[in-house]
Amino acid sequence: MKELTAILIVAIAAISAIAQVKVAPLDIKERTLPNGLKVVSLRDNSSPTVAIHVWYNVGGKNDPQGKSGFAHMFEHMMFKSTKNMPNEKMDRLTEDVGGFNNASTWDDFTNYYEVVPSNYLETLLWAEAERMANLNVDDANFASERDVVKEEYRQSVLAQPYGQFNEYIGSLTYTTHPYKRGVIGNLDQLNAAKSADARAFHSLYYRPDNAYLIVVGDFDQAQFDAWTDKYLGKVAKPTTAIPRVTEVEPAKTKEVRFAKTAPNVPFPAVAISYLGPRSDSPDMPALRIANTILSGGESSRLYQSLVYKQQIAQEASFNLDNKVDGGLLYLMAIASEGKHAPELEKGLLAELKLIQGKGVTAKELEKAKNQLIANAVRAREDNDRKAVAIERAIAYQHDPKAVNTDIQRLQAVTAVDVLRVMKKYFNDNNRVVIYYTAEGGAK
Repeated sequence: MKELTAILIVAIAAISAIAQVKVAPLDIKERTLPNGLKVVSLRDNSSPTVAIHVWYNVGGKNDPQGKSGFAHMFEHMMFKSTKNMPNEKMDRLTEDVGGFNNASTWDDFTNYYEVVPSNYLETLLWAEAERMANLNVDDANFASERDVVKEEYRQSVLAQPYGQFNEYIGSLTYTTHPYKRGVIGNLDQLNAAKSADARAFHSLYYRPDNAYLIVVGDFDQAQFDAWTDKYLGKVAKPTTAIPRVTEVEPAKTKEVRFAKTAPNVPFPAVAISYLGPRSDSPDMPALRIANTILSGGESSRLYQSLVYKQQIAQEASFNLDNKVDGGLLYLMAIASEGKHAPELEKGLLAELKLIQGKGVTAKELEKAKNQLIANAVRAREDNDRKAVAIERAIAYQHDPKAVNTDIQRLQAVTAVDVLRVMKKYFNDNNRVVIYYTAEGGAK
């Protein structure tokens, strides 16, 4: 028994130390090419691989008017042929040498990435320059990828019981900002898009002065710089201005309620949403701590209260949807069998009032910090995840080196900070309440 106690004491001490851990900063190098391309590099010769990320400052919010889902569709187009590469060549350049590639479209940006053995770095830099400068946006490629995205919409939104519910949270909370359109799009607006729109989109946004090249891994700095200049440095910088989103979402002054239905909803669901701060707000670390306390696993407040104790929900969460121009904060629950939407709303708001009234304990604060900091440390374990962390710092903090202060910002959060942000962003007059139920079913 004494041995077990001693082990527990050591384990608790080790866990407590995580919140105070000091992590060496990443030795990030930065430069900007004459054509405007920003280059970020980080050498790590511990394994013979390299991660190549190309980040474009264009996302779902930049979709052309009436063509929701366009940026997402265009992401697929970037894997088609170019002047000097046939269709699917990116797969051959990566998968056939033991690597991988992928891409994703977000509200605020689109990213493309590959991980390959480091001796293929030059080849991939050439390929990224090729699809930045010489993409073939022809009718055949456009039609095939539009059909792919339409099918993705059918499978991930229409066919899923809560797919439309997740879309409603954004589309009903935002009233003015393009964030209300979502990223994946919808069938009618995807059908409205033409190949000429795609060519214009590529010219406007897929250009060196609207991009970052992020490379992490096993390379020689001088050789990498020379290859970057040789291939990406030769991509022409357009003279046209880059369109930017200027719409500002107005603050909410009263509660708004919606009742939505769908044919394939097995149990009622409720979302209570609020407008959040910009991604570079100093309030974000405290909101991340609150998010973890309320919704970080089965020991979190919402799970313990609504799922385990009251048994009114099979799922309950607090979500922090980070966006550059102002994100979403929302409570969400899916009912247990025989339970209804009003019970879920009451339970969610009770937990919100509790954290606003009594704040959080020192133990909860430390545990949340431990979880978030451990995740941040794990995110530095390989080249690709380091590149992702740098990419997110660019997207949301507008500075690649902000990755080096993320942990310190979390460590600095106090219980007073958590209480302050929970009172600041959540009140009875600035929320949107959504009931989502089956067509003709009980509320």
